[in-house]
Amino acid sequence: MTEVVVIEGDGIGREVVPAAVRVLKTVGNGLFEFSHAEAGDAVAERTGDPLPDETYRMVADADATLFGAAGETAADVILPLREAVGSFVNVRPARAYPGVDALRPETDLVFLRENTEGVYAGHEDRLSADLSTLTRVVTTSASERLAEFACEYVTDRGLDKFHVAHKANVMRETDGRFREAVLEIAEQRGVETEEVLMDAFATELPLDPKRFDVVVTPNLAGDVLSDLAAGLVGGLGLLPSANVGDDNGLFEPVHGTAPDIAGRGIANPAAAILSAAMLLEYLGKTEAATSVRAGVEAVLADGPRTPDLGGSATTDEVTDAVLAHL
Repeated sequence: MTEVVVIEGDGIGREVVPAAVRVLKTVGNGLFEFSHAEAGDAVAERTGDPLPDETYRMVADADATLFGAAGETAADVILPLREAVGSFVNVRPARAYPGVDALRPETDLVFLRENTEGVYAGHEDRLSADLSTLTRVVTTSASERLAEFACEYVTDRGLDKFHVAHKANVMRETDGRFREAVLEIAEQRGVETEEVLMDAFATELPLDPKRFDVVVTPNLAGDVLSDLAAGLVGGLGLLPSANVGDDNGLFEPVHGTAPDIAGRGIANPAAAILSAAMLLEYLGKTEAATSVRAGVEAVLADGPRTPDLGGSATTDEVTDAVLAHL
């Protein structure tokens, strides 16, 4: 039995994660055992702790975790959860789907983002009333691990190269180390690379998204640039993500808590369901993952659609439609 921990979290996480669980139960054929845990603002308000020790232990011991979103406590939740699953790469696809009013319908790329260090390593200090500092951490070992994953990722998909987005011309020691490590591993593995400065990438992506397939980035850059790509495909409500470790994974929609619509039953479940598809793929259930993606794509193309995509359907109605396709 495969154990999946379910953490709804805050806001629309409580609406879209149950939708994704319904999908997993349908395609799982009884293979999944679901355990529910708490994290986020609500549990912090009740207990004083946004990520209870029991939740951390459950996630660390499970085969995979499906997570919704956390509000103000997001940094206190998602960073330790990524640590709990041993995640070293964050996989973020950004694809425009038929039927969705996308700014750039030809967009179809994947960000492979380093997931353990950079400015998100947590080394911040307030040294005086006037001065605060942030220490950026970049190691050769983490950069090489990301590069190894990237080489396997493109090879498995029949692609011939990946882009490396960095700012090594300014951050010479940190991004310089990242760049050197990634390029060296790619050369050893016989995978072609193309470099692009991250600020230039932010200009080039909206102008010519077809140029990019797989983009390897440091931590913060991947976070920001993948959100830029979301604007090209119809919004964050369509972006899933996977935090991948060697023996565990954490899967979450990118969109956050969306407090303006939380509790109204109109949240778009697509990103959460697509995150469930990534969970299935990670666990080796490739056929089921393909079926789930096909169901989501069919509903996005033909409806029903939630209000963020110009429709009037509820979260449950969209989920029912996906299940009908399955």
